Amino acid sequence: MNGGIFMTHMHITAWVLAVILLIVATVQLKKGNQKAYKIAHMILRIDYLLIIASGIVMITTTKLTGDYAGKAILGVIVIGLTEMLLVKMNKGKPVKGISIALAAFFVVVVAFGFYLPQGFDFLRI
Repeated sequence: MNGGIFMTHMHITAWVLAVILLIVATVQLKKGNQKAYKIAHMILRIDYLLIIASGIVMITTTKLTGDYAGKAILGVIVIGLTEMLLVKMNKGKPVKGISIALAAFFVVVVAFGFYLPQGFDFLRI
């Protein structure tokens, strides 16, 4: 398996883990389990680093085009919205707008990621 495919796998695994951790953190917060929420949130923050690092490696191993730069910017926006969602939820503030924006940006980023030439490399193992 070449490095590009490995990084694609790592990147997808990292953002799937982020989705799972986001769900776990929100469920624990709604249950009032502050300790479990904080643990899930901290692990999620570490996962952000894996997502960013694998994304950077994927971008630097391909021909950098505006498409990849655009996806990277959208990805950072998704990470920011995720963090804002959890922090606002923890403070008891309304999160409907952020939730909608997060869902919309997430769908766009995933679709855009699969649209890019390297997006389906993970299928060619």
